[in-house]
Amino acid sequence: MQFIDLAAQQARIQPDLDARIARVFEHRQFIMGPEVGKLEARLAAFVDVEHCITVSSGTDALQLALMALDIGPGDEVITTPFTFVATAETIRLVGATPVFVDIDPATYNLDPNAIEARVSDRTRAILPVGLFGQTPAMSAINAVAEHYAVPVIEDAAQSFGAWHAGRRSCGLSTLGVTSFFPAKPLGCYGDGGAVFTRDPALAERLCCLRNHGQNRSYYYDCVGINARLDTIQAAVLLSKLTIFEDEIAERQRVAARYDQLLADTVQVPVIAEDGASVFSQYTVSVTERDQVAAALNDAAIPTAVYYPVPLNRQPPYLDSNPTPNADHAAERVLSLPMHPYLAAADQNRVCEALRAALSQSAA
Repeated sequence: MQFIDLAAQQARIQPDLDARIARVFEHRQFIMGPEVGKLEARLAAFVDVEHCITVSSGTDALQLALMALDIGPGDEVITTPFTFVATAETIRLVGATPVFVDIDPATYNLDPNAIEARVSDRTRAILPVGLFGQTPAMSAINAVAEHYAVPVIEDAAQSFGAWHAGRRSCGLSTLGVTSFFPAKPLGCYGDGGAVFTRDPALAERLCCLRNHGQNRSYYYDCVGINARLDTIQAAVLLSKLTIFEDEIAERQRVAARYDQLLADTVQVPVIAEDGASVFSQYTVSVTERDQVAAALNDAAIPTAVYYPVPLNRQPPYLDSNPTPNADHAAERVLSLPMHPYLAAADQNRVCEALRAALSQSAA
């Protein structure tokens, strides 16, 4: 059984994928070729924003968003400790300080009610993360940000394609960023990412920053980095976009079946009433997590743990602010196999093995 089945997806799109990659080899514009502009237009239309700037990874997307807002030494960015390291890492890389706020225990996303207590005169942005496929409570977060006149950067590396209050993830704030890492709901065959905005000035600055700070060859307007998306990866993403909405629907179908099978067994994902998840992961909460995961492994059921130690408990990012909900989640979350091609029979097998593992751990 596959935790994420990229082979089934590839088989579905193979003829279209082969044709698109062949065109790249025909024109040989491997950097910033025509597929990149076409992809940016289609992604912007999908999110319903004016500007999409593709980049070389989700991590670069985060760093460029911070750079575009001139965030640097002496500044603070409020974020969540329960996330992949890139969220806080990029804040450090631009010279700013990540300030951690606890999570909502139900959704695992940043708790908007906990933000205000950590706002200071050095706060320059709020950076919430859409964990496990669901956007954060962006309406409430945006309200706090507006009150303090700071921008919001939505980290949608796991929630691209999701909805909140009738709008797509990445179109919910000043800047939205995502990752096209292969395991993401929309992934390429390497690293890739994108930044989204409605602000033309920010879009222009992002285009400059991703290309060594130049808007035309050998003329530099700012200090940038090399963060361009390879044309071949753009071709891959264009192919995958043709089935993306169908795959989102299938992910939601798989999640609904898990919910039905497991609702009386474990804490299943809680989805906010004003949102819809793309279920990049299907994550349950269990006690004796390591023992349960080991039993599932013995039954040939793959699992994953995101994230066993919150970032504010790790040496480069230590923060004394208590985050009990993040600590609790880190000890209990367990992600089960999730992808659009997961058969009902395999789901039944996962759920039976999980029940057996839970019974064994309780004995």
